[in-house]
Amino acid sequence: MNDFLSDLVKTLGDEHTTIASDEKSSAEFSGTVDTGSYVLNAVLSGSIYGGVPDNKVTVFAGETATGKTFFVLGVVSQFLKNNPEGSVMYFDTESAVTNEMMQSRGIDTRRVIKSEPDTIQKFRHTALQTIDFQISQDKEERRPMMMILDSLGQLSSTKEIEDTAKGDETRDMTKAQILKATFRVLNLKLAKANVPLLVCNHVYDVVGAYYPTKEMSGGSGLKYSASTIAMLSKRKERDSDKEIVGNIITVKMEKSRLSKENKQVEVLLTYDKGLDRYYGLIDMAVDAGIFKKLSNRIELPDASKHYASKIYGNPKEYFTTDIMERIEKYANQEFQYGGMTTVEVEPEVVVDEEKEGSAETLTMIDADVE
Repeated sequence: MNDFLSDLVKTLGDEHTTIASDEKSSAEFSGTVDTGSYVLNAVLSGSIYGGVPDNKVTVFAGETATGKTFFVLGVVSQFLKNNPEGSVMYFDTESAVTNEMMQSRGIDTRRVIKSEPDTIQKFRHTALQTIDFQISQDKEERRPMMMILDSLGQLSSTKEIEDTAKGDETRDMTKAQILKATFRVLNLKLAKANVPLLVCNHVYDVVGAYYPTKEMSGGSGLKYSASTIAMLSKRKERDSDKEIVGNIITVKMEKSRLSKENKQVEVLLTYDKGLDRYYGLIDMAVDAGIFKKLSNRIELPDASKHYASKIYGNPKEYFTTDIMERIEKYANQEFQYGGMTTVEVEPEVVVDEEKEGSAETLTMIDADVE
């Protein structure tokens, strides 16, 4: 049978047609890129050591200031660290991401190409040229690449720009169709080139819905093409002096081919420290039965009791290798389809940094536990 199938594939002579067991299909999952948050990794991939898929389309959608660009920059930084010869094509449609912003996230701007397309057609043309150039390289010499679109909602169509220049206020009814065609063409090419695409997108309130509903802008094209869609919402966090020190971002999986849909986690995004890597692990450990919540303190497996602020203030002391292994096992069961085994990624060794979170942030975390 195998000889027959092999001969058939050779006869067909189509590079897109392969035997499934050879795992040469572009649909195969090839790995993940760390997001900078353990719980965000878990909800996206089913592993606290995972993250966004590195050969698929991933969408972060939400209202303004929900951290979409911040999440994406964090993934870009990690991608470049993991791939010393890698590069990034960054489509900045909002003209908002400066070199200073990138450098503050540890991004080597010498390895980033910035493009500022004003239309969907321009984005599509540049993206396809980039992917075709990547595919044209010898597979053994091909260097890792990532593409970012920040954001989809700001892209106009050529017709919209022409109508605006003429003073014509007629609504452009072709935009959604153009976007659908764009992602239909890009999707397979991205997978073949093994290039991940991260997209930031806006949301709007659906008028006439029975209950408050958020919908992504741009029509249905991106919804069908994306492997992962994470919907973001936020609430402000204040310190003991009632000063706003950051946001708690709720990440809900609207669509996922790697993890269970409708699962959600909360991540902490502070103005001074950015995305907290460990925030949310206490709640996950409590849900897993590893920690116990006693009033406003947390009981660890050794029966010691601590405030959440103390645990998050020195996370490496309390989230030991054994604890992290148990949390990882729980994440596999809770977030992966069918409680599958963990994806094959190496546990990250986090370099010692300044203690995470200011005193105000730690006070805020204790309030959350209460």
